[in-house]
Parts: sequence; C-alpha cells; structure tokens
Amino acid sequence: MIEFLIAAIICVVLDLLLLVRVLNGPTAVDRLCAIDCMSVVTALGLSAYTVFTGRIIYLDIALVEAILGFISTVFVSRYLEGRL
Repeated sequence: MIEFLIAAIICVVLDLLLLVRVLNGPTAVDRLCAIDCMSVVTALGLSAYTVFTGRIIYLDIALVEAILGFISTVFVSRYLEGRL
C-alpha cells in the first residue's frame, strides 16, 4: 500500500511540474514535449494502479492512452514542422 502511495505522489508531482511547463513554455515545441511527458507519466500511474488493484482493464486503458499520446505528438510535430 505504501509503495503505491509513493508512486502516486511522484506521478502527481511530476504531472504538476509538467503542467507548469505546458502553461509557461516559451515555444510550442516545449509545450508539446511536456504534454508528451504528461501522457507517459499518466500511463505509468495507470500501470501502478493496475498492479495495486489487480484489475487488468486499467493496463489496457494505459496502453491506449500511451498510443494516443504518441500519435498526437507525431501529428502535432509534423504540423509545427509544416509538412502536414
């Protein structure tokens, strides 16, 4: 129980720090990288919750969230580059 609590606190702190970068990022690329990192941290938090509860459905949700985060990062980066 205490390990999950520590992992949850770390994920929340990381998400808050990344949210500050999203809101105050000097460029769009900085904001995009921070959003991608938030996606990864959220998937990590869902994976930890899966281990804690023992319900496999949260792992599927984490996988879908990670895939959608990667695809959205690729599309936005191509848009910012001007090739979309």
